[in-house]
Amino acid sequence: MNENTQILRLPAVLAMIGCSKPTIYKWVKQGLFPAPLKIGPKASGWLLSEIHSWIEQRSGARGAA
Repeated sequence: MNENTQILRLPAVLAMIGCSKPTIYKWVKQGLFPAPLKIGPKASGWLLSEIHSWIEQRSGARGAA
């Protein structure tokens, strides 16, 4: 499985980003964070590639400030 297709569940995303579940969902609602994919009736996850892109954008914004 490559980075483009690997799906992370919420605990892994929280560990990578270092913020809380409510913050992640608030950012998703505001369009500031990638939305999760529905992967089952009661399951969702995020593409690893989208999380990496979000982190790169944030680090790029830090350098521009």
